Amino acid sequence: MILERNSFFDDSLDKKVIKQRITELDQAKVGFYSIGLYPASLAYNSAMQRSEKSLLLAPRPNRELLGAFSKDAIKGMDPRHVTKLHRISSHKEKDDSVPNTLEYLIAQCDLVILSANSKYIEQDLIEACKIRKQLNRKNVVLACLAGSFSHDQKQNTSYVLCEKNPNLGFFSGFHRHGALRDPVDSFTANFCHPDALTALIGAHILNKLSPNIQVAPGIHNVEAQYIKAAKNMASILAGFGYEYHQENPGILPTLLTLLLNQCLDQAATVSMSRKDRHKLYNQQTIALTELGYAVPRIEATLNKGGFMERVRDHTFSQLTAMVADVRGSMMLPVTGLPTRNFQAGQVLANGMIENGRCPDNIEEFEQWCENAGLNKGALEGLKALRYWPQIEEKYSIPNHDASMVNLLYKALYGTEIEKDFAFEVMTESRELSNYCQESVRPAHSRKYADALNNLDRADALELISNVVIANNAKKAIREENAGEEREVTPDDPAYIQVIDCIEQGA
Repeated sequence: MILERNSFFDDSLDKKVIKQRITELDQAKVGFYSIGLYPASLAYNSAMQRSEKSLLLAPRPNRELLGAFSKDAIKGMDPRHVTKLHRISSHKEKDDSVPNTLEYLIAQCDLVILSANSKYIEQDLIEACKIRKQLNRKNVVLACLAGSFSHDQKQNTSYVLCEKNPNLGFFSGFHRHGALRDPVDSFTANFCHPDALTALIGAHILNKLSPNIQVAPGIHNVEAQYIKAAKNMASILAGFGYEYHQENPGILPTLLTLLLNQCLDQAATVSMSRKDRHKLYNQQTIALTELGYAVPRIEATLNKGGFMERVRDHTFSQLTAMVADVRGSMMLPVTGLPTRNFQAGQVLANGMIENGRCPDNIEEFEQWCENAGLNKGALEGLKALRYWPQIEEKYSIPNHDASMVNLLYKALYGTEIEKDFAFEVMTESRELSNYCQESVRPAHSRKYADALNNLDRADALELISNVVIANNAKKAIREENAGEEREVTPDDPAYIQVIDCIEQGA
C-alpha cells in the first residue's frame, strides 16, 4: 500500500474552516504506537517535565509498556513518572481501564508515530492506513522512526520506506535512553515531510512534548531515513574502532570522520533518485529558507564525456539533529552505555581478538552479540547490512562513498579470502589508515598515486611526465588512458586487496 495523502488539512478553501483547524492543531495530541526504548524514554521525559498531556502511547498487543527496559533501568525510574506513562497508555471504556490501541490513537490524535523497527513497520503502516480510512480520519498525519532498509521478498529488492511512500513523515534525532530520563539534559530532533507546511506544523506539535526537546522541520524524509539506516551500520564499525584500537587513538579521528562524511555523501546521492524532486523544491507554498534551509538547493555535478551530470543533492542544512545522531552514535559516552549498534561493534572487536579472525558467518556474529546480552532483533545496523549490496546498486552509490560499509560487509559476509584481507585491514592501524585514505578516491584517480610509487616502471614514468608536460603547456592530457592501472598482485598490501575485491564486485 502506498500512502497517497498525508496532510493535516483537507482541500477546503474556506478560510473559517481552515482557521478552526489551525486552532485545533495548536492543541493537537501525538500518539506513539509500538513502544520501544526511544518512545518510552521520550514519554518519560514528557512526564518528568509535566508536558505529557499532549501525548498518548499504545504498546503492541501483548507487550509490556516498559518491556524494552532492563529491570535495573526500571528500578532507577521515578514511580510517579512511571504511573503517568501507564495513565497515558490506557483509557476508560465504561468503568474499565483498557490499553490504548493503534485504532484509539488514530481516533484521538492528529499525528501518529509508528515506532516499530524494520520487522513490523510496513505492516503497521498498512494497518494504520486501513484504520484511518475506516474512521474517516484522513487528516491524521502518519510518520515513522525505523532506521533500516525495507525488503520486498517477492521481487527481492531493498529500498528506503520513505522513498516507496514519499508522503510518509520521518521523526528522529540523537538520543541516549538514559539521558532522556535526565531532567536537565536537552536534545534535538527533526520532523521531516516533503510538504514544507506539514513539516512545519508537525515539528511545532512535537516540540511541545517537552521543553528539553527541540524539534526542527525539514523536507528531506527520504534522506533522513537513509542517514539513519547508514548511521546504524557505521556505528558498528565505530564501536569496533574504539574497542580494538583503543591503544591507537591516532586512527580514530580519521575513521569517525570518514564514517560521518560517507553517511551524508550516500544520502546526497540517494536524494538525486527522488521521483518528487521537482515538487520538493519548486512547488512549495513556504520557501525552504523559511524552514531554516540556508539555500533552496545545492547540487553537485560530474563531468561525463563533456556533459555535466547532476549526481548529488547536498541540501541538508536543516538536518542538524540527524547529523548529531550520526556523530553521537559513533561516540563513547562519558557516562552510561553507547548505542546498541556501537556495542555490537565492541563485541565484534572482542570476538576478533579472541578468535584471531572475522566471524565465520553472520550467524556466528549474532551469537557473539547474544552472548554479550545484545538481542540481535534490536540491532538495526545488522538488518540494514544484510541488504547493503541491493541498496548500493539501487541508488548507484559509488564505492568511494561507501568504502567503510563495504569493509564491514566483507568482514561479515565476504568469502574466506575477503575476510582474511578485511581482518588484516581492520586490525592493523597502518593498514586501516591507508585504507581510509585510498578507498575514498575514485578508482580511476588512483593510477596517478600508483604511478608515483612505481617510477621504476616505464609506463608510470610516461604517465607522470605527460601530466607535467600538459600542466606546463596548460593543455589537457589528450589520451586519458595513457597509463592504465596495474593489476593487483598477491604481494600488494591488504588494504589494496580489499579495495580491489570491492571494486571487482561492483
